[in-house]
Order: sequence, then structure tokens, then C-alpha cells
Amino acid sequence: MVTFSAPVRCPCPHSAPLALFVISCLLLALASAGCGHKAPKPPPHIALPGKKKAGSSGKIPATQRPYVVKGVTYVPIPSAKGYRERGVASWYGEPFHGRHTSNGEIYNMYGDTAAHKTLPMGTILLVRNLDNGRSSVVRINDRGPFVRERIIDLSYTKARELGVVARGTARVEIVALEEAGERPQASMAASPGPAPPSRPQAPAATRPQPRKSPVPDFDRGNFFVQVGAFEHLEEARTRARSFARLGRDVVIQQYPAAGMNLYRVLVFASHSLREARKYEAHMRESGYRYTLLLAR
Repeated sequence: MVTFSAPVRCPCPHSAPLALFVISCLLLALASAGCGHKAPKPPPHIALPGKKKAGSSGKIPATQRPYVVKGVTYVPIPSAKGYRERGVASWYGEPFHGRHTSNGEIYNMYGDTAAHKTLPMGTILLVRNLDNGRSSVVRINDRGPFVRERIIDLSYTKARELGVVARGTARVEIVALEEAGERPQASMAASPGPAPPSRPQAPAATRPQPRKSPVPDFDRGNFFVQVGAFEHLEEARTRARSFARLGRDVVIQQYPAAGMNLYRVLVFASHSLREARKYEAHMRESGYRYTLLLAR
């Protein structure tokens, strides 16, 4: 015979709280086991490896990126402002004529370009031969020369102007006159260039007169064309006299450039900006490739 009896209650007064404590511990353990595979998040100021910050991938022109030649790393400088350097110049010609330069242009040994290891592409340089005093202007469009102590590789034409072709090298000083992508008013220099054209295509200029009252027309003013800039005053005077003999009004103005004083020769073009631009174009066609149009 089976009999049933009522459940026996634990006389311990703390049995209920103890059971709740045990159940809470079990639930906590289960919760910990369920999320144990998740790694703690790093502090917000520490970036995870392999990830880049937004907006940090700014593009750098290929010609401004570091490059390696014969195990040597060259790092192009961001600006040519105030750049001056002395060293050995060389030149390169026939084997490279018609090939691509570092900036993608086709190399022309008869052009007015040069190669430098680190200057920005497009930089305009005044190159002076320290042995014979000759000077000329070049534009950087290539990298090199990768020979110790050499600082610039000239085109054949520029090397011939400076008297470098026969010897192959010469001691020179280079001075940055114009940064890449810029064209400041007082920044160009030129070696003794072609004779001034005997028959200017632009109408004969009249002597500039001071304006009595401002004219609300941007086409009006006193416009000059810079036809050269020289280290020595006498060279500037020689250039100025050649234009003065043609009846042109000429001004010689001294200005600083990269820590040195140059004398620029300004030829009055016209009171009209439109006519002055025509005269500037005419001067370029006549062989003055580095003319600048200025307003005074």
C-alpha cells in the first residue's frame, strides 16, 4: 500500500534567498559563455591596423613622389621658392632625343629644358656658368643627372649657349626664378637674346602720359613688355638701347629675385591692353620666348 504525504518544508529560514542566489549565478554564467567569442572594442582614439582615416588619401602628382635610382632614394621638394644651388652642370642629347621625359613630354635636345633631381616640374631656372659668366634660362621637365656632384642636365641648345658642350661639364649656379604653375611679374631672366625686330607689327607706341583721372575700363593703362632681365646693369642698358634706337620707350627697373638683384628691361607697348598683348605675341614670335606683360 502506497501512501502519499505532504512535502516536507525546510525549516531553514534562509533557503529561499539561497535558491535565488544560485539561480542568478547560473544565469550569469550562461550569459558569459554565450558572448565569450566577442573581442572587446578598442578605445576610440586607437585606430585598428589596416584601416585609413577618411580623407587621408590625398593624391600626390607622380613627379612629386619619392623615387629610387641605383639604390638611392630621391625626394622631390614641394616648392622652388628661393632655391639656389651651386654645382656641376652636364648636358644630354642625341641618345635621348625624341624619348619621353619624366613629366611625359617628348625630349627635344634643341629646346630650352633641363633635368633636375628634386625641383618641381615646370620650375624656371636662371643658370649661370661660373667659368665664363654666361647665363641662360631653362625649364625643368625631367629628372637627373644621376651622377655625383652634378646638379643639372641641360639640353644641347642650352649647353651650347652656356659654353658647356665642348667640355661636357661646367661649374654653374642655378637660381629659381619662377615656381611651377606660377608666373610672377618679376620672375623671368634671360641671356642676351635675338636682336629686336626692325619692323614691329604693333602700331608705333607713343610716350606714356600720366592719367589725369581713373578710367573705368580694364583695357586702358600703361602696359610694358619685359624683354629681358640681367645680373649686370650694363647688359640691361645694352638691351635697352637696342629698343630705344627703334623709337620705343624703355625702362630699366631693379628688383630682387631669390636673394640677388636683377635688372629687367621693360619696353612700353601700348595704353591698350589688347594692343599690348599683340605686341607681346609679336616679341615672342621674334625670339623673345620669356617676355612678360606688365602694367605700371
